[in-house]
Amino acid sequence: MSAVNDTKLKYAMFLLTRIPGQEDVHLWISIPFCFIYVFSILGNSAILFIIKTDPSLHEPMYIFLSMLAVTDLGLSISTIPTILGIYLFNSSEISLNACFAQLFFIHSFVFTESSILLLMAFDRFVAISNPLRYASILTLPRISKMGLVCVLRGVAVSFPFPFLLKRFQYCRANVLSHSYCLHQDVMNLACSDITVNYVYGLFLTVFTVGLDSLLIFLSYVMILKTVLSIASHAECLRALNTCVSHLCAVLLFYIPDIGLALIHRLGKGSSPLLQIVLGYIFLLAPPLMNPIVYSVKSKHLRSRIIRVFRGRRDMPAASGSGVEGGRQNGQGAALALACRAAAGMSLCAPGGEGAAGFRGKGSTQICLLPLTRGAQRRARSRPLLGVAWGHQLQHPSRLPA
Repeated sequence: MSAVNDTKLKYAMFLLTRIPGQEDVHLWISIPFCFIYVFSILGNSAILFIIKTDPSLHEPMYIFLSMLAVTDLGLSISTIPTILGIYLFNSSEISLNACFAQLFFIHSFVFTESSILLLMAFDRFVAISNPLRYASILTLPRISKMGLVCVLRGVAVSFPFPFLLKRFQYCRANVLSHSYCLHQDVMNLACSDITVNYVYGLFLTVFTVGLDSLLIFLSYVMILKTVLSIASHAECLRALNTCVSHLCAVLLFYIPDIGLALIHRLGKGSSPLLQIVLGYIFLLAPPLMNPIVYSVKSKHLRSRIIRVFRGRRDMPAASGSGVEGGRQNGQGAALALACRAAAGMSLCAPGGEGAAGFRGKGSTQICLLPLTRGAQRRARSRPLLGVAWGHQLQHPSRLPA
């Protein structure tokens, strides 16, 4: 079919690009794409289902993970029609309006995912540097507002793209560089002055993806500084291990994104195959790999996924029995006490009247009492209960130095 070069024509189209030189095996190429989309959708849906149905996972880290899964689902669904259509049904045409709509959704989800990765870095920083105030800083209303800001930011910065592109005349070849539409790809086909689009796109790349990646890097510098101050080598490794899955998600997202942006703006003579492959990695790798990485690295999430697939009923942590149940109850009580202590409460020995008590290791009972102002000053001069990195609930005098 001949290429249509004038956007004012009624049936103006763009032509999508497949992997060059492999026309005879396009049907076979579609098979791995189908598996990637199936596993991406099932994996992220499973993450959402398990986090929603398990109250023990209603914590900031897993709430941020559910936000990441939603954006990954959005990215997968935004690119499914064109990528599978071009390989399965040999449908390489896309109308201008459909192209503008697709690029709007793709860029919105990309900018939103960048913001969510930044929030997850902040979550890890607070959990490691200030564990006693973790629950009081990242409350559910605050997390909800953060998520809403991320979505509004992604939509707001992507909203002008379709309108900036619709004003152009496309008198050059209407063949795109990918199997989907991107703003920087479409604007290069215009025969008008694209200075406004170029400056706006560069501004967004620097002050959204670039700024987010810089803040994530700084947060990890501060995390590393905090972790290196921990005396115990084992506790240091345990703290760093909680960041591995997020660090993998950051690398999977930012390396292809920054590479693709540099190729579109600076790599005029780059290989078309390199652009296509990097474009596929940019949009397909994060939705596929994020559920796998978090399921492998998160012990709690992995155990619940196994229970779901085995058909076992997940027992609440509060009703745990035996040694493991006692350990979980002790750690949960310790965390609750630490958060209360940071909020101005005190820890006391047995015998406190009207106190809510928890029994930890041995026979020592730790209880909680509201204090007067004078008692608060005396209590704050004493060491608080050490619960960072999973210490058993103990009397302060028994904690390691």
